[in-house]
Amino acid sequence: MTELSIDADRLLGRLRTLGEIGRDGEGRLTRLAASEEDRQGRDRVALWMREAGLEVMVDRVGNLFGLWRPGEADAAPLMLGSHIDTVINAGIYDGCFGVLSGLEVIETLKGAGAMPLRPLVVAAFTNEEGVRYAPDMLGSLVYAAGLGVAEALATVGTDGTVLGEELARIGYAGPHEPGFLRPHAYLEIHVEQGPVLERERFRLGAVENVQGISWQRVTIEGEANHAGTTPMGMRHDAGQAAARVVTFLRDRVTRGNAPTVATVGSMAFEPNLINVVPSRASFTVDLRDPDEERLQAEEAALARYLDELALAEGVVIRTERLARFAPVAFDGAVVAAIEQAAGRRGLRCRRMTSGAGHDAQMMARLCPTAMIFVPSIGGISHNPREHTPAEDLVAGANVLLDVTRGLCGAT
Repeated sequence: MTELSIDADRLLGRLRTLGEIGRDGEGRLTRLAASEEDRQGRDRVALWMREAGLEVMVDRVGNLFGLWRPGEADAAPLMLGSHIDTVINAGIYDGCFGVLSGLEVIETLKGAGAMPLRPLVVAAFTNEEGVRYAPDMLGSLVYAAGLGVAEALATVGTDGTVLGEELARIGYAGPHEPGFLRPHAYLEIHVEQGPVLERERFRLGAVENVQGISWQRVTIEGEANHAGTTPMGMRHDAGQAAARVVTFLRDRVTRGNAPTVATVGSMAFEPNLINVVPSRASFTVDLRDPDEERLQAEEAALARYLDELALAEGVVIRTERLARFAPVAFDGAVVAAIEQAAGRRGLRCRRMTSGAGHDAQMMARLCPTAMIFVPSIGGISHNPREHTPAEDLVAGANVLLDVTRGLCGAT
């Protein structure tokens, strides 16, 4: 096939434009799912889709699609995508690069007069980040029939809003049933969000699997008491118990040789006063491992420790499952196609595991799936300092273009 290249200026310009939608008065980028800022971002992406001549469609959970059905092609579509919602005070690449690269690939093929043997569709999935509504990757999970539509739409956010009501408010409660386009295959390009590619001097990652994720909320009920008059041995200190869980997780994971990671990312005390022994501590636990048996073992070890801790500290401990996703292996043939495309472009490519969750792991339930990673400088993501050099963004998008051409039979 004759080599094609994406329009670098168009892709990079759109990344910058979308990256300005949702900035507050202090310059922080926050575009939470189904928010007013999300509506503005969706409107801009939908406009670009229409300008590219794509048919714009929205399903009931707000997943946004731009479909190109060339000629008489009526086979199952090849889907490219990611998400455009962000965390609080985010960078401009996470998710957005995948959506805009998918759009750019379709525009490049259209502009070159290519005639794919199957339709192409670019997707922007709802609530991938899970900041406002749980679980994360909600839109793609529903699309892959892992969560019911009614249950998803009834989800109550951290701010008390209901997802279905908010989607209707911003005009993105669509008519289509999730899963209405069953893909032939799914490709997602993303910034790595980690330091491996940069540290090892690879230009590209061919992602062959995604870690399993276990999210829990742990609540410890103790007894409030005076910080000055209550002897240490007579306390039922929920805060002290919570701290012990944090150190238990850190010590257990660092002692092992496995790639398991554990994070306590949020914590709150009650009554949260300097001179009162905490009566309640509530915190989250994020456990991840690419092996299901190890992940289950870590969950079991935490459960045993919480039982022992409750007895030792004289507190009551409850746990709530927030999300649980098994590790996902991507399609070997598609991963190999990414490596081959990178090689033809002269780019060093590394097979790797994704430490973060992505919409691709949900779409793997429906069709052959794989991901492409480009380097993240310093491994920084979910942060305004998130950065990938323009040449790496363009190189990755060109590999996405090549793999797409092969999978859809574009000539």
